[in-house]
Amino acid sequence: KKEIQIGPIKIDFIDNKGIIHEIKKTPSVEEAHAWQVKYYIWYLKQLGVENIKGEIDYPKLKKRTEIELTPEDEKEIESILQKINSIITSEEIPGTINKSICKKCSYYELCYV
Repeated sequence: KKEIQIGPIKIDFIDNKGIIHEIKKTPSVEEAHAWQVKYYIWYLKQLGVENIKGEIDYPKLKKRTEIELTPEDEKEIESILQKINSIITSEEIPGTINKSICKKCSYYELCYV
């Protein structure tokens, strides 16, 4: 199936082996891509889905990266979510980051407009 919406996440597709896939054009922010898939795996695990793996596919480069969620990754995700909650509930607005990658970010308008 393609473009599967589960709560707040939208998975590009799930193959016959149950591996979730994200398709990306370039690996320019490969670490962020990996954390996106790790979050999806973590989220599904919270819903009771077990033994999930993920892959990031770069079709133009004919490259595929396997992603697994480790216990350390789970702790990091939970820490990040706590930080996000702190930002949401704070009365202060965080400053902008002003990195070149910000112009391509999905949240650009939130920070700069």
